[in-house]
Amino acid sequence: MPGLLARNRYFDELAGTPGLMWLGQNTNHIPAHPAVRQAMIAAIETEEYNAYAPPLGFEALRAAIVADLRVPGMEALVTEGGVSALAMICRARCRPGTTFVTTDPTWKWPCQFARQAGAEVIEIPIYGPDCGYRLTPAALEAAVDERTAVIYIVDPNNPLGTSCTVDEMRAFAAIARDCGALLVHDCTYRDFADGHHPALLEAPDHSVVSLSFSKWLGLAGLRIGALVTPPALFEELAGQATSVLGASVVAQRAAMAGLAVKPGWMATVRAIDAANKARIHAAVAAIPGLSIPVWPSHGNFLVVETDAAGVRPEALVECFRRRRVMIRQGAYHTARFGSRFVKISTSVPAEWVEALCALLPAMVEEAHLLNDVPAQF
Repeated sequence: MPGLLARNRYFDELAGTPGLMWLGQNTNHIPAHPAVRQAMIAAIETEEYNAYAPPLGFEALRAAIVADLRVPGMEALVTEGGVSALAMICRARCRPGTTFVTTDPTWKWPCQFARQAGAEVIEIPIYGPDCGYRLTPAALEAAVDERTAVIYIVDPNNPLGTSCTVDEMRAFAAIARDCGALLVHDCTYRDFADGHHPALLEAPDHSVVSLSFSKWLGLAGLRIGALVTPPALFEELAGQATSVLGASVVAQRAAMAGLAVKPGWMATVRAIDAANKARIHAAVAAIPGLSIPVWPSHGNFLVVETDAAGVRPEALVECFRRRRVMIRQGAYHTARFGSRFVKISTSVPAEWVEALCALLPAMVEEAHLLNDVPAQF
């Protein structure tokens, strides 16, 4: 398919760009904790990777994931990235005649998985000050019915950075229970949020949580995540796994080492992330027409609105790309609102953010004049 080939070539070119500053995919580029590096090196030097891992993940890692999420009694399945966990859920629950209810913006790939399984995707618009850029219980209740198989909530929301309160999650759990839906809580960015509350605490029999080690621990290229479920749902969902020979041994060893040092590590990461956000906030405020609609962000990213400045997001992305800086156009997340904003990742070295902020005024001016923009993905 030409679209898929073009997309792959686009990212292959980015990956092959020397010194590229990755500020568009919410990945963590802060240098790894020494214990995590050593765990990976040890797995390679002992050639532990010659053997398959247990199909559900190493038992020590499964237990550590449940303990870190603070949901005793639940079961964890280690997956090849958080996206694999979400694909399993869609295969298990989505079929023709059902609906998959989420927000707009949201993370696009589970919507694709749901459509592939035959479900109708319903996206509730949340981009705007009238709803505070967040999903409300009233809006969710109006969108569900007896056909609803899955309610999918990314919390903190990617790309907005809003995070659910305990009362909101309690209300979402009740709505899911009443319509017979599975509440899927995508907690990819939970470690950057204050007071994050997993849905499993409110819906211990009809919710699941998906997790990722890409963002907080910086293991995006190693592809490791997890699905955490109530015991009664574990066999059903785990039965949809395609990685039946287990996730990467090297990645699992890195994940175990990361969980062991997580409190101190995340204090460092969040301090760098917060300083980067403040620096970007100041740079944006100095340019007429640019704004940050959600502040503070509970994710490791910021949305920067460009429409009032008369700048197309795609043009600004291309201008930065030419300077070896990757940011993301809003259309990646939402067709309805994508023309309004770009997204900038913040869990990166401070030097990258300093470079971005120094370039920003000139890039905005250049973007006004740029009409010929190649395809972006």
